[in-house]
Amino acid sequence: MIPPDQWHPVDGLTLEPNAMKAATMSNENVVVAAGPGAGKTELLAQRADFLLRTGQCPYPRRILAVSFKVDAARNLRERVRRRSGSQLAARFDSFTFHAFAKRLIDNFRPALTGQNALNPDYRIDPDTRIAREQITFADLVPLALEIVEANAYARGGIRQTYRHVFLDEFQDCTTQQYRLIKAAFGQSPALLTAVGDTKQRIMVWAGALDGVLQTFAEDFSARPLPLYQNFRSAPRLRRMQNRMIAQMDPEAVSPAQDLAGDDGIIEVLHFDTEHDEAQAVADLIEGWLKESVAPSEIAILVRQQPHLVAAALGSELRGRGIPFRNEQESQDLAAEPAAALVFNFIRVVADDRQPDAYAELMRIANRLSASEEEASRFDSQLKRMLGTARAAVRDPAFEAEKPGAWSPLVHEFLQLVSRPVLTALLPGYQQGKRLDDVIEQALEAFGRELVVDGNAVQALRRLSEVEAIRFLTIHKCKGLEFEKVVVLGVEEQLFWGSNLTTIMSEFFVAISRAKHHLVLTHASYRKRPEGTATRWDEWRIPRRELLRFSQED
Repeated sequence: MIPPDQWHPVDGLTLEPNAMKAATMSNENVVVAAGPGAGKTELLAQRADFLLRTGQCPYPRRILAVSFKVDAARNLRERVRRRSGSQLAARFDSFTFHAFAKRLIDNFRPALTGQNALNPDYRIDPDTRIAREQITFADLVPLALEIVEANAYARGGIRQTYRHVFLDEFQDCTTQQYRLIKAAFGQSPALLTAVGDTKQRIMVWAGALDGVLQTFAEDFSARPLPLYQNFRSAPRLRRMQNRMIAQMDPEAVSPAQDLAGDDGIIEVLHFDTEHDEAQAVADLIEGWLKESVAPSEIAILVRQQPHLVAAALGSELRGRGIPFRNEQESQDLAAEPAAALVFNFIRVVADDRQPDAYAELMRIANRLSASEEEASRFDSQLKRMLGTARAAVRDPAFEAEKPGAWSPLVHEFLQLVSRPVLTALLPGYQQGKRLDDVIEQALEAFGRELVVDGNAVQALRRLSEVEAIRFLTIHKCKGLEFEKVVVLGVEEQLFWGSNLTTIMSEFFVAISRAKHHLVLTHASYRKRPEGTATRWDEWRIPRRELLRFSQED
C-alpha cells in the first residue's frame, strides 16, 4: 500500500494531464471524452492500479468495469493484470453489459417472479424464450434491471461489492443499459468513471442513447475531462482523422503542429472486380508477413456481411495457405477459457511442436487445490492420456479430416480434467448449460475449419488470435488496434444510408484502428454470391465523401 500522492503510472508510462487527473480522482465521478488512440483502455487500467495500490478501493471491495464487447472486456482485464499483478487484479471484475446482467440474474434470481421467474438451471438461447426454462440475450439486461429496481437487497449487495465502476465506450449505452447503471449505482457512494467518444457512436441502430455522456455528467454530477492526444496512429493517419474530426466535432480538432511528420501510409486502391481486389490485397498481406508483421497485427474491416464481401479474399488467402478467421463467428468464443482448453488439447495431440499450448494445458488442467500426491497422480494420468491420444491420431486408421473423429478424444480429456476443474475456469460455468454450450461451440468451430482442408493444425491456426489474419465488421473492431488495416469496399453500396453522420462515425472507427498503414479499397464490380437472399448490387460506386478525407490538403 502506498500513499496516493506517491503513486505514479506503472511501467514508466506518461499520462497527459487530464488522463492523470482522471486516473487519480478520489472523490468525484468523471466523464472522459476521448478520441481513438487517446489511451482510454490504458487510462482505466492505470486508474485500477491507483485505486488498488493506494487502498482507495479497500479490501474486500471490488472494481467493476462494464464494456460493450467481449474483446474489450477481456483486453481491459488482462491489462489490469499486467499493470497491477494477479493478486490485486483478482479484485477487478471486467464484464460486458450482458455478462454483468447475467451475473446479477444468477446471484439474485429468486427476486424474479411471475412470468419472469426462472429455474436454477435456466438456459440462454439466441432467439427463443421458454417460460422459466429459457431466455434470450435480449432478455438479460431487462431482467437484471427488474431485479435492481425492485429489490433493495439486490441493490445493497451490488453497492456493498463495488466501490468503483468503470464504463467503457459509454457513447454506445442504450436506454435500458443506462437505467441499469443508474438503478444500481445512482445515489450511492460508488465512484463512476465513464469514457467514450461521440465520434465513434455507431450503435444507434441498436438503440444507443443520444447524448448519453452529457446525460451521465448531469445525473451523476460527473466532472468532464477530455483527452486530446492520439498515441496510436502515425502522423499521416492522424491528419486524416483530424480532417474528419473537423467536420464531425470541430472543437476537438488538434493543432497542425501536433500532427507534423511523414510517418504512416495511406493507400486508396481501385479495382475492376472483387477478384482483382482479392489478389492485390493478398499480395499485400503476403508481403507484410514476409516482413515479419505478426498476423494478429493485420485486420480486414468490412462494414457488413464479411462472409460475402470478403469471400474472394478469403478464397485467395486460403489458396496461399494464409490462416484467417471471420470474427463474426469466433470472436466471442476466443474469450472462453473452456474453448481455449479444447483447442490447446487438440494442438498438443495433433502436433508435437506446441510447447506453449502444452504448458497452458498443464497449467489450467492441473488441480491446484489437490494434495501433492494427488496432483502427481493426476499429472501422470494426464500425460498418459495425451500419449495415448497422440498415438491414436497418428494411426493410419484415424480419420483426422473428419470432425467426428476428434470429438471422443476431446470428451475423454475433459472427463479426466473433471467437471469441478472445468466449472472453476469461469464463474459463469457454474450455472446452467453455458459450459456444455461452449464446449459444443468449440467443437463446431473446429469442425467448420477442419472441413476446409482436413488439416487439424491449419484449422486451429485459423481459429487462433495470434496466428490468423482477422476479418471483422466495423462494429466488432471497436477498441482494437492493428499495424495494418484494410477497409474493403468503401462504396456507396456498402457505406449506404441517408444519415451521413452515422456513416462517417462508422468510417472514422474503421480508419482509426490503424497504427501505421491504412488501405482503402473499392471495386467497380462485385458478382452476386450464390444463395444471397439480401439485396446485392453488382455494379459499384466509390463513396467519395469518405475517400476524400485520405487526401492531404
